[in-house]
Amino acid sequence: MSETIRPVVLVHGAWHGAWCWSALQAELDRHGVPSFALDLPGHGTSAEPLGDMHGDAAAVASFIDRLGTEVVLVGHSYGGAVITEAALHTAHVGHLVYLTAFVLDEGESMVSVAVLADLPPEPQDLLGNARSRGEHGTLVLDPQAAIPALYGHCAPAVQQAAAARLCPQNIASFVQPATGAPWRTTPSTFVRCTDDRAIAINHQDAMAARCASVETLPTDHSPFASMPAETAALLVRLARSDY
Repeated sequence: MSETIRPVVLVHGAWHGAWCWSALQAELDRHGVPSFALDLPGHGTSAEPLGDMHGDAAAVASFIDRLGTEVVLVGHSYGGAVITEAALHTAHVGHLVYLTAFVLDEGESMVSVAVLADLPPEPQDLLGNARSRGEHGTLVLDPQAAIPALYGHCAPAVQQAAAARLCPQNIASFVQPATGAPWRTTPSTFVRCTDDRAIAINHQDAMAARCASVETLPTDHSPFASMPAETAALLVRLARSDY
């Protein structure tokens, strides 16, 4: 009897697009694990207008329902908020993976995560200095200033190629609350990245405590680019139906 492997659905973080997963998807292909990377509305090659967190989650849930099979749902950074909300609106999520991502409880937004309230703020020389207000209620990143925070362990060519693709992000996506906490009932894994300069490790650990299991990678905020083989190995284990 052949083994059943659940497909992996990949949800990017703020300012990114499906493009960021390409190296990781190549590794998953080598393991025979099918994967699908989505452009959230208004990101990457999407021709739709920029959405908010709830709209992004609805797009993810709709995509999963069209697949019609149980999936491993992976969210990176802001994508953690999206997969949390999306999992409330589809019955096909078998495992939630928070890749140095936001794990929200019901009523929380990215800017109001209760477990982070008493922790020291992230240093201002990290991603904060790269953000500025754009047009029409968006935040944009200075591509070069963002490189140390997002891609510190990546090769210079990878850093430059990624930074050139960054796009505006809707401010509303950071303040909209989750309407539930599916990680309480759905198996979940947090992947902490020890050298992340966008989400401090103590902030990661506080959110990781909400998940059923925790994995660690010694890398930056973008393990899909800096350690694609190692990140893929984690997902391959989770994709196997007998995990």
